[in-house]
Amino acid sequence: MTDSDANGGALERIPAGAVELDTPQPPQRKHPLRRLPTRIVLAGLVAVAVAAVAGGMALASTRPAPIGTGVVVIDTNLAYQGGRAAGTGMVLTSSGTVLTNNHVVRGATAIRVVVPNTGRSFTAHVVGYDASDDVAVLQAGGASNLKTISVGDSSSLAAGDSVTALGNAGGTGALRAASGTVTRLDRGITVGDDQGGSESLTGMIETSAAVQPGDSGGPLMNSSGQVVGMDTAASTASVSDQAGTGDGFAIPIDRAMSIAQQIIGGDASGSIHVGGTAFLGVAVEANSYGGSGAVIDSVVPGGPAEAAGLAPGDLITSVGGQAVSSPDALTTIVAAQKPGSSVAVTIVGQDGTSQTANVALGSGPAR
Repeated sequence: MTDSDANGGALERIPAGAVELDTPQPPQRKHPLRRLPTRIVLAGLVAVAVAAVAGGMALASTRPAPIGTGVVVIDTNLAYQGGRAAGTGMVLTSSGTVLTNNHVVRGATAIRVVVPNTGRSFTAHVVGYDASDDVAVLQAGGASNLKTISVGDSSSLAAGDSVTALGNAGGTGALRAASGTVTRLDRGITVGDDQGGSESLTGMIETSAAVQPGDSGGPLMNSSGQVVGMDTAASTASVSDQAGTGDGFAIPIDRAMSIAQQIIGGDASGSIHVGGTAFLGVAVEANSYGGSGAVIDSVVPGGPAEAAGLAPGDLITSVGGQAVSSPDALTTIVAAQKPGSSVAVTIVGQDGTSQTANVALGSGPAR
């Protein structure tokens, strides 16, 4: 993905295995956090003995040390896009609650959380996400005794402070560190993706740490090893401006944790989605005649739309009684529904006739 800062530069997301960075005009920045390695189309267990004396008898018990470092690798399958992606995550609870960027898991039909150098991996699901702030929370199934990150205070950061970014650089599955300093605070950037979309992120931490694709969702740590940010985007070129240019951009951990706590608490809002994402099972495009609606380009085999009789070429004009003005509007309307719910979808067929079908929505990937 590519980003553009307030001065007209281009930035890109740190993909999860593939480079999600965007470079419209210098300064260019990318989102190396999520690496989309190969697109088909398009950081030991130790027992500690504790002795206790009771009634003159010495009792011993063992307690295993936490597993991992608190930083994990995230691998995803993007079945509907015909590819895979890789990124990084931070462990918030010993039972496997993981914080990462939303763009690391967006579109994922399957997610696996890997604890580097331990041989441990877990299937995971999305607990919730905030697409506008690029934050997501995952839950690794069956995880226990995982080491968690040490959360610092991002509000205490100042320009010139030493920082280290840690992540799945290059999507290799191994954690690598990149050192640097804070160059600017409270940065506004625009990030573009490989599908032509873009989003604006504000209040970002800009650093000289050389983050790479695959680092997305990983920690930006201060000199004490505390997490002060979540790596999200990176520059594709070194360009100077009056305030100085950094190579990496991170979401302040204070903000990321606030959003994560809302998600974990089930507190959905206009921007925060909690639970599964409703899935219609269509790929759509704008009405070529310039009118409203969304034209079905293709349907997912065996998906909700196909089961209801919708077909390529049909023009979707309303869903659940809400008018569909464009493909983006369709996405927003469907995302507001609950998986498993039945909605009335009105279409105009290629023969010009209008009809309504009841569609049982499925559960799909985060958007």
